[in-house]
Amino acid sequence: MTTDLADIFFGVKADAIQALTEGRHGDPFSVLGPHRCGDGRFSVRVFLPGASGVDLIARDSDRLLATADLVHAAGLFGAVLPELASYRLRIHWPDAIQITDDPYSFGPLLGDLDLHLVAEGTHYNLTRALGANPMTIDDVAGVRFAVWAPNARRVSVVGDFNSWDGRRHPMRLRPQAGVWEIFIPQVSVGERYKFEILDQYGNLLAQKADPVARAAEPAPSTASVVASTDPFAWTDSAWLNTRRSADKQAEAISIYEVHAGSWLRDMSEGARMLDWVELSQRLIPYVRDMGFTHIELLPIMEHPFGGSWGYQPLGLFAPTGRYGTPEDFAYFVDRCHGAGIGVILDWVPAHFPTDVWGLARFDGTALYEHEDPREGFHQDWNTLIYNLGRNEVKGFLIASALEWLEHYHIDGLRVDAVASMLYRDYSRAAGEWIPNRYGGRENLEAIEFFKHLNSIVHERFPHALMIAEESTAFPNVTRSPQEGGLGFDMKWNMGWMHDTLHYMSDDPVYRKYHHGSMTFGMIYAYSERFILPFSHDEVVHGKGSIFAKMPGDVWQKIANLRALFGFMWGHPGKKLIFMGSEIGQTTEWNHDGSVEWDLLDDPFHSGLQRLVRDLNRIYRHFACLHYGDSEPSGFEWAIADDAENSVLAMLRYDRERRSVALVISNFTPIPRHDYRVGVPMPGHWRQILNTDARVYGGNGATGGDRGSESIGAHGRSQSLLIDLPPLSTMIFVHEDSLSA
Repeated sequence: MTTDLADIFFGVKADAIQALTEGRHGDPFSVLGPHRCGDGRFSVRVFLPGASGVDLIARDSDRLLATADLVHAAGLFGAVLPELASYRLRIHWPDAIQITDDPYSFGPLLGDLDLHLVAEGTHYNLTRALGANPMTIDDVAGVRFAVWAPNARRVSVVGDFNSWDGRRHPMRLRPQAGVWEIFIPQVSVGERYKFEILDQYGNLLAQKADPVARAAEPAPSTASVVASTDPFAWTDSAWLNTRRSADKQAEAISIYEVHAGSWLRDMSEGARMLDWVELSQRLIPYVRDMGFTHIELLPIMEHPFGGSWGYQPLGLFAPTGRYGTPEDFAYFVDRCHGAGIGVILDWVPAHFPTDVWGLARFDGTALYEHEDPREGFHQDWNTLIYNLGRNEVKGFLIASALEWLEHYHIDGLRVDAVASMLYRDYSRAAGEWIPNRYGGRENLEAIEFFKHLNSIVHERFPHALMIAEESTAFPNVTRSPQEGGLGFDMKWNMGWMHDTLHYMSDDPVYRKYHHGSMTFGMIYAYSERFILPFSHDEVVHGKGSIFAKMPGDVWQKIANLRALFGFMWGHPGKKLIFMGSEIGQTTEWNHDGSVEWDLLDDPFHSGLQRLVRDLNRIYRHFACLHYGDSEPSGFEWAIADDAENSVLAMLRYDRERRSVALVISNFTPIPRHDYRVGVPMPGHWRQILNTDARVYGGNGATGGDRGSESIGAHGRSQSLLIDLPPLSTMIFVHEDSLSA
């Protein structure tokens, strides 16, 4: 022993040393690092279990300043310096020598403003404050770790860099925000890490993944990964400039919903999933050729269980490692934008899984969730519900949404399970839920959360599409918060989807008895701004494929699908279909499989695909087919009451009503010859689409263009005489529309 223990341990009590060596000390910086002795010298203490020796050397010259003494058998070393100098540690391990800086020589890291914003729930650049941030401090490179765990007794960073030993890097608590922090030199991008936490009673919790990690190990591994903060080399400035001036309500929006892992599998490599680079090479050209305006990805945030399809995420800031790195995902988005395709992400703020390494009882308490299971547990999904009454939790979720829009240039978020958030009694029997402060069933905290979320998003990213999957009649979902609404741009029209599929699944002989199912949607079509969805939810859990829902033999099923898609693309509302529907996939979606691309060898299925391609083309080309998606002035029924013949006809107008389209459907297998329909304008009407055309696999009885006659019909002085093919939809545009 070369130095008096009293000097090394000046001001430190024995029980603090014991707590430190046992991994129980909640304020390690009060013991470790440099501290002034009573005589003006400095004691430096380091805790390195397993080390055989430690030297303090000058940072600028590697000159020996002192050799530390082993002052506790558990691995605590100490030395006394006559004056404080910038030092490094030369650590002698049994099989190596390591030179590094002392994490406990650095002062507090996060500024008061960062801490204030975290506590207030308004730190919307949360990954810049919390998580793992590579940086250089005092010319020393390393990573600053920070995590919110206000009720923990002790929090440590563990990883490959410290042999996952929670005694090695306990963190400093910043009590004003409940945030723990530490800067660890020489940790670099790509390192794995977690947080080891002692709860307030001293119990050791399962090691936790970082709630705001920007990268994670591919499942089934669960560690967080230090992500690079270097900016991605974006090439999408032209796209960004164009989208700023776009009118998202008036423009054509046709969405291709995709599960990235099962769109296409590489069968030559054991049905391997494609990565983001491969999807850029295969999926993007396909979507562009098909004419869709957007790709919507089922949640790609990190999730432990692939069978949840991403709807039980644990990493709301990290692209899943299943398909590559965060940079690979940014590349995919960049390539989408280069191809003129927007990217929408499904985003899940409603709930999170109970996995012990995740958010559940993160610091030993119900931190992100509610304590009471009547508020905090989803019985349907066996998941936990975010506590939106906590500022920090609201801020965490809003920061996640903004991260995808800013860091990855995402064009919109489809918010999952909104209805489950809006109602306290969602899927609960009497006595299983807690009323709000007024005794009602509405979740007031969730309502305010959505208003705040959408206001912040639209302030920072006016172009962004905020889409609600909301399955009830909750009012004003797409009205602005200033008008008392939730502030979403669009809402999935679940009622239209259910009514339409119920009608189409009937044998055509019975459809006349359910004619109202196809017209009812227009009664409320402009109460919200709607997307018409045939989503993944309709092709799972025993529901079969969209193709399988259609009645009749194969020809009739495909003909029904063609007529349905023609009607859908002619109907007010933006469009969304799930992958595989465009080719008439015959089996239910399997997330472990692939779309049945071999069906395209069949002319019926390839014809359906060609139809969807052409529908997207004319939908985007003719303003009259998309202006009225959200504007009632853009729509009129031409025929709504011919239940006996199961015929429906719609008129679609552009903003100036100079361009007009007639969309007419025959939902029986019986041809209707010389069918007269009233039209608003005299002149020539060009047929731009017939779902029964041979090129789509139909019979080819097109009938062609039509000229109007001065014969009244359906309350109009002009009319067309049309032959309606069986199970078909035809679209005509007035001659003035061709130049409008």
